[in-house]
Amino acid sequence: MEPLFPVASTFRLASWNASPVVPGGVENGTLAGPLGSPGARAVLIPVLYLLVCAIGLGGNTLVIYVVLRYAKMKTVTNIYILNLAVADVLFMLGLPFLATQNAVSYWPFGSLLCRVVMTLDGINQFTSIFCLTVMSVDRYLAVVHPIRSTKWRQPRVAKLTSAAVWTFSLLMSLPLVVFADIQEGWDTCNLSWPEPVGLWGAVFIIYTSVLGFFGPLLVICLCYLLIVVKVRAMGVRVGCTRRRRAERKVTRMVVVVVLVFVGCWLPFFIVNIINLAFILPEEPASAGVYFFVVILSYANSCANPILYGFLSDNFRQSFRKVLCLRKGYGVEDADIAEPRLDKSSQLREASMPRPGPQADRHMQTSTL
Repeated sequence: MEPLFPVASTFRLASWNASPVVPGGVENGTLAGPLGSPGARAVLIPVLYLLVCAIGLGGNTLVIYVVLRYAKMKTVTNIYILNLAVADVLFMLGLPFLATQNAVSYWPFGSLLCRVVMTLDGINQFTSIFCLTVMSVDRYLAVVHPIRSTKWRQPRVAKLTSAAVWTFSLLMSLPLVVFADIQEGWDTCNLSWPEPVGLWGAVFIIYTSVLGFFGPLLVICLCYLLIVVKVRAMGVRVGCTRRRRAERKVTRMVVVVVLVFVGCWLPFFIVNIINLAFILPEEPASAGVYFFVVILSYANSCANPILYGFLSDNFRQSFRKVLCLRKGYGVEDADIAEPRLDKSSQLREASMPRPGPQADRHMQTSTL
């Protein structure tokens, strides 16, 4: 018996259309049972994909606009958030093609678009986890080494780091560029591995799981562990400044974004890794579970703008101003999570008296 979810279906785009023909369960990419019936498959899946696309496209476009529009939004953390939003928007542009494939049960857009859409899928995955890793390292530097890390926590450095993230993500996605194609017989967009197919697929699952999820996640966990250890070692000090409160809010927002990302993606990788060791039964229940974890990973791309609105005063007030929910009340009235590095701020800082040694010790501590 062949597995219900073959190793060729690592990436989300191929997950529902790459299933081979197995006795009584899957035929031509159509799963048996209530969820896998042609009618349900042709309606439910495309509707969910298009819903995620609409929410994600609107929310992430709004994030991109407010970061580029307002000067006070151009902080180091927000530069990484901007890149996260760009990656999600690019991926959202490919979801209508995927919804169409699920509706008509074949890929009608040609081989070139197949490669483009699957590559955007891969770049979205890698860019997201790498940006979150860089944001976590930035939080570690901001909280634990606020003074010494000033020269590294500059918008110019953040932009160079973001360019490196995109370059590395594209390199990591090269297997998709090479092997994505329309599969003969099924006419679906998938990964066409050379022989031995099973070995190539298994290596790809391990490759994406280690380098595209669990490895960066280890770095992220290490950063926040060091933050907690440092904060507890320094103790809680009286007289928390406005800057420290702002840093604490930013750190909390990044932590929540990371946790939501892990919650959305971890089930997907667990199912794929289990599929390497065990043959999953070709039952509708198993297909439903796999469908759920794929949709959950898609949903992460539209969750971040909602989180920003709830967790960041700057984003919430900027969203309100753009959407005209509160006229005359915008980012100018928001708390500044990170200092602006323009000339006017530098002149103000130069004119202010330098804090004493006791104040310096207070500045070097922060709480989550």
